[in-house]
Amino acid sequence: MKIKEIYELLVQKGIENDPRGKEQVEKIMVKEKNKYEELKEDEKAEFDFDRFLNPYADTRVLNGDLDSEVKKILVGIDMETGEVLLADRLKEKGQAIDMVMSHHPEGKGLVSLYDVMHLQEDLLAKYGIPINVAEGMMSSRISEVKRGLMPLNHNRAVDAARMLDIPFMCCHTPADNHVSTYLQNLVDNEQPESIGDIIKLLKAIPEYKKAISYNAGPSVVVGSNERSAGKVYVDVTGGTSGSEDAYAKMVEAGIGTLIVMHMGEKHRKEAEKNHINVINAGHMSSDSLGMNLMLDEIEKQGVEIVPISGFLRYSRN
Repeated sequence: MKIKEIYELLVQKGIENDPRGKEQVEKIMVKEKNKYEELKEDEKAEFDFDRFLNPYADTRVLNGDLDSEVKKILVGIDMETGEVLLADRLKEKGQAIDMVMSHHPEGKGLVSLYDVMHLQEDLLAKYGIPINVAEGMMSSRISEVKRGLMPLNHNRAVDAARMLDIPFMCCHTPADNHVSTYLQNLVDNEQPESIGDIIKLLKAIPEYKKAISYNAGPSVVVGSNERSAGKVYVDVTGGTSGSEDAYAKMVEAGIGTLIVMHMGEKHRKEAEKNHINVINAGHMSSDSLGMNLMLDEIEKQGVEIVPISGFLRYSRN
């Protein structure tokens, strides 16, 4: 496959698995085109034209010719300068690594991470929180994340890839969308009654089962196995953690249990204060699940996947 074909396929699959629904995502891309038309000529020169077809600012080709052929990809959860050097070393040892792919964003994908957090507003609205309330809660949090990203030396790994002439891309929210849809469909179909029932469902999934052997399997961080699950919301996509103010509104919307892939202590305390059960499914294992569901489509086209850097590869082909 060409790099362009891989990129377009991953974005397409991300849209198909977006928990907001394909129609809502397409509306967002139409808005982007309308915004472009309203820009001044000097502003148009600065516009990121990927936004016309790719609604996920944290997913980009960071280095390489889009027409380059790819037969083998080195894939990891975090691919930084060390992993780029590893790819070059593997090439020296005879492995034909054609591209490096990171799940977590690097380069312009990292510095734009805040932009995908608007996805959380639509998800909160989908679960019963008025959209004006969701946007109000998320506004300050998105600004906080944006400011936090500004001082980062975000292009380090990209510069290394450029110097070594190694194609490099990152794919974040499309993979997280796969986790969200996969797990939400699972709990909606199985209707688990208790937190313990949800844990059993998660442990049957290969990526989480493997994580258990690393002492990083699913765990209850608020509540207990005996607690009733109630309405379950899988909160694993949308860039990074949302607003701490959301938990009080989630209770009002009838949400009883959250499934997350990570949660900071301040957020955990707010969930506990509002009596919301929280299951931490696991970070690397959840990211691996999303990447696997996507990369299976790439593998079907004959591209070999070489896992590294915390990526637990499991093929469903």
